[in-house]
Parts: sequence; structure tokens; C-alpha cells
Amino acid sequence: MRHFIFGAVVATILAGCGTTNNYLSQKTKTVEYYRIYDIKTAATRQSVAKAASDGIGRNVGNAQEATPIPTSGEIPEKAGRFKLVNPLEGTRLAALAGGAGSLGFRMATCEGATWTAKAERRVTGSNNLNLTACLFQYKNGYHLDMYAVFVKHEGGLIQVSRDMANAIVGTPEEWTEKVFLDIVRSIGANTTAEIALLEAQPEISGTPWLDPLDHIPQRK
Repeated sequence: MRHFIFGAVVATILAGCGTTNNYLSQKTKTVEYYRIYDIKTAATRQSVAKAASDGIGRNVGNAQEATPIPTSGEIPEKAGRFKLVNPLEGTRLAALAGGAGSLGFRMATCEGATWTAKAERRVTGSNNLNLTACLFQYKNGYHLDMYAVFVKHEGGLIQVSRDMANAIVGTPEEWTEKVFLDIVRSIGANTTAEIALLEAQPEISGTPWLDPLDHIPQRK
């Protein structure tokens, strides 16, 4: 009987050898997320910025926010857009970090935005998750640009521990999605706005940004 059980275990292991090897294979992935929303509303930039701040505050306790004074008295016809830059570009360190499978030290900038926020979170199974949000005002309303990047480690003998931690606190991807959605939902809940998604990576299924934001009442 004991030999039969041992044989069954070995057969199971061999049958799942390919899956097991893939699970234990150590991988490092650089993951980027971005969203651009169009927000049509007559609300003031202070009101929209306050709603965006409330939204990011639901998930982030260390956000660095700013509301720059406009350098021009005229509201532009077209909304601005976030840009990705490499502050180490041209240096030896950038060359070492920019190998295959890596995006290097990229960060988002928000030139011309009326509100900006930067946040960082340490997530189990990844390097620091860096998130940037930019609110750009234009003639018909605002654009909300959001960008996040993190390096994700997978596989190896500690993958089981990562899976257990992710089951409790959520994966980096899940946290990023929640932060992004809570910012947009907060704006929708606190201003009279028509919100549409313009660009996204990865793609979004459905219209989750139009769902109600729990525990934040509509302002009259």
C-alpha cells in the first residue's frame, strides 16, 4: 500500500512537472499602468482637485500633492498630457539599468497640471510601486492622467509566501486599479461631471469608473 501511494505521488509530480517548473521559475517583470480620462464639468479646478485628493486618500497615506498656480490667465483649448522621462538618461547608471526586460528609471511628469499627486507603496513580491496623477484643465473640462510602475518578482521558493500575502492584501495590479478608480469615482461623486475613458493600458472591461464610490456621499 505504501509503495502504491509513493508511486501515485511521483506520478502526480511528473505529470505536473512543466507547470511546477514554470511556477518555480524566477522572473522579474516591469509593469506599467496608465489611464487618461476626460472629465466634462463646470466645477472649479479647486473642487475637482479636492475630489481627486479625497479619492487618492482612500488608499494612500503618504501622497505628495501640489496645486500649482497657473502661469497663464487663459485656459487652454486642449488638455495637457503626462510625459515619461528618464532623469538618468545619458548616465552610466541608466545604461546598466536599461537592459532587456527593463524599462529603466522612467517617471511621469505633469507640466501644466492644476493638481498633481505622487505616491509610493511597498508591495509584497515587488519593488516599490510608484504612482503619479495629473489633472489638466482645458476649455471643456479636465483630463485626469494617471501612471503607475513597479517591478514584480515571480517564482522561486518564496512564491507560495507571495501568493498568501496577495490573497490577504491584494496584488500590486489590484491595488493600482483600486487607486485609479477611487480617484475617478470620487470626482464623479463630488462634482457634476460627465466622465469618459480615453486611453488605458492594460485595457479595461466595462465602465467600472462609473460605479458609485462607497462611503462618499454625493454633494448637493
